[in-house]
Amino acid sequence: MSLLRRLWLLCLLLPACIAPVRAQGAFALKQGDRVVFYGDSITDQRLYTTFAETYVVTRFPRMNVTFVHSGWGGDRVTGGGGGPIDLRLKRDVITYRPTVMTIMLGMNDGSYRAFDQGIYDTYINGYKHILQSVQTALPGLRVTVIQPSPFDDTTRAPGWDPGYNSVLVRYGDSIKDLALQEKQTVADLNSPVVAMLVKAKESDATQAQKIIPDRVHPGPGGHLIMAEALLKSWNAPATVAAVEIDAAGKRVANTSNATVRDLSVASGLTWTETDNALPMPINMSDPVVALAVRSSDFVEALDQEPLKVTGLTAAKYSLKIDGQEVGTFTPEQLAGGVNLALLPTPMAKQAAEVHQLTLQHNNIHFTRWRMIEVPLQGQSYSHIRNATGGLDALEVDVVAAQRAAAQPKAHHYELTPQS
Repeated sequence: MSLLRRLWLLCLLLPACIAPVRAQGAFALKQGDRVVFYGDSITDQRLYTTFAETYVVTRFPRMNVTFVHSGWGGDRVTGGGGGPIDLRLKRDVITYRPTVMTIMLGMNDGSYRAFDQGIYDTYINGYKHILQSVQTALPGLRVTVIQPSPFDDTTRAPGWDPGYNSVLVRYGDSIKDLALQEKQTVADLNSPVVAMLVKAKESDATQAQKIIPDRVHPGPGGHLIMAEALLKSWNAPATVAAVEIDAAGKRVANTSNATVRDLSVASGLTWTETDNALPMPINMSDPVVALAVRSSDFVEALDQEPLKVTGLTAAKYSLKIDGQEVGTFTPEQLAGGVNLALLPTPMAKQAAEVHQLTLQHNNIHFTRWRMIEVPLQGQSYSHIRNATGGLDALEVDVVAAQRAAAQPKAHHYELTPQS
């Protein structure tokens, strides 16, 4: 059974495929979309791409969107280790019949040297060829053109004035123009990361150098900010869920993307809440990730889960969710709103479990593609089809588990006054 057939069967198992889907506003991805992430080694790291995938799955758990990660280290607009560009596009993009494709190329295309007109012309002409090829093969394809992520000339001195990142910025400006001419989406993965690096360097110069340790390939902290930039280009909403309770009035004052029931107000408050989405799983125990997040607007832009409770009279309150201690807050903090997305909640744990499944299915796909399909192409081994088919089926199973793990759950909240 083909991968596309298996993905279609998976769709039948997902809630969004058998019930009407709530309108998702202006978010760019839609029910039934298939997304292919295409690029070089930075895409091949499967970090900004898996962060973006997990955001979509956790923020829109009833919307069926499938993802394929097709980055290959060393790639340029002409191709690379995975073959020439036309082979790469046919095998690693077009075969999956995507409705959405992202392209991030440029880091290798500039050849890590000062601007050269001939090298630049090859890049622009090659980029035009990619756009024309995929749009011809896949009419209606929505392309997100990604301005390449930065070479780190910020936390360390550039090799020359003004440095290699200036070449990447120039390349990025040109492909932005191409995208606008084609009425396609543009995502800037350069300037937001540079702005973050500037702030991180001011805060902790030593740790800031670890965000892009080799100046080319970001670690998870850098990729998280890159994922933010991509998601912003897709009009991703900031709010996970929002709840406001008026304790004095013993009522639920407001909800957004959440349902509250069984509110009880006595000396403390209890209620049952079901959020329609999950927060982003961010490993703030990693000091480099934490520095990148603090030096950016990631939380404000994409990870808002405010709980607001007004009319409280005790000096402090303890918040438990499902019996788990989440934190202690003053009435002023609760009246202003506490962002649960930053706290160790059961929802955060659930989101982390979803992300692990995101990584698992992508690792399965990588094994199928890079360890069997490509290196064994042209061989006559009788079990190649069985091996790739088995891995395709396994990936579908893991994606089904990922979607199931992202579904909303009811949680019991207790807000108790502390002496």
